Amino acid sequence: MTGRTRAIVLVLGAIAAVVLGLRAVEPIRERQARTLILDAIRPVTLRNCALARVGSANDGGYLMCLNLIETPGAAYSYGVGANDEWGCGISTRYRIPVHQYDCYDPTRPACETGEFVFHDECVAERRETRDTYVFDTLANQIARNGDAGKRLIVKIDVEGAEWDALLATPDAVLARIDQLPMELHLPKGDFGADRATFLLVIEKLKRHFHVVNLHFNNNTCAPGAAPLPGWVFQVLLVNKRVGELDLAKGPATPSPLNAPDAPEKAECQSWAGDARPARMPR
Repeated sequence: MTGRTRAIVLVLGAIAAVVLGLRAVEPIRERQARTLILDAIRPVTLRNCALARVGSANDGGYLMCLNLIETPGAAYSYGVGANDEWGCGISTRYRIPVHQYDCYDPTRPACETGEFVFHDECVAERRETRDTYVFDTLANQIARNGDAGKRLIVKIDVEGAEWDALLATPDAVLARIDQLPMELHLPKGDFGADRATFLLVIEKLKRHFHVVNLHFNNNTCAPGAAPLPGWVFQVLLVNKRVGELDLAKGPATPSPLNAPDAPEKAECQSWAGDARPARMPR
């Protein structure tokens, strides 16, 4: 073997060692990211919140602090499909229109006791058209409906598009939302570069909101998501303007008002145990 060949072999060997080392470290970083997410979404106890379920008995139902909702100016329901029992319940109770946004499912849900305003449009981080589907930002959609200065109730379930959309939402818009029940979707498997986005969005939301409820969608229970019980979860965010933190009671425990999204499947709500602290993955 010549000197040049020996040098090439050594360089290739060093590169292989680095690649193998990175592959060994990556699963550790992924678990650290999942641990940080779980720590960040653990619910707190509010002294002035009476939880109640709004919407469907299972999938499509969300817990809210109904006693903290006084005179909302408008409500928004993102991701509705063929059924929007949550929107119907809110519109009926507070006598306000619910603006529905869904560009993928053309079905127009009905509500005999309330009012729906359907928009064939989805929420995203910018206004654009993709393959005939129209997207726009939360801020633009609210402003276009004349609701920019109103107190709002917003529900979001948009199959993973929520992360970029919320990251792009100005703080001034988030400050107008009194309560935000939402389903958050993490990708099954490795987060990769997106793990920083997930943590940034949660940090941004927690500047404005208390996390008051947490429930994992039992359609996505997976040991591979540990320490998260699954990849998809619902949260209730209550604006700090209206929610009073009960420091004496500490973290909240799972509410019995939560129900399995799929009643025929077992629940996976193991998040209530203590989590070990994790350092931010680099």
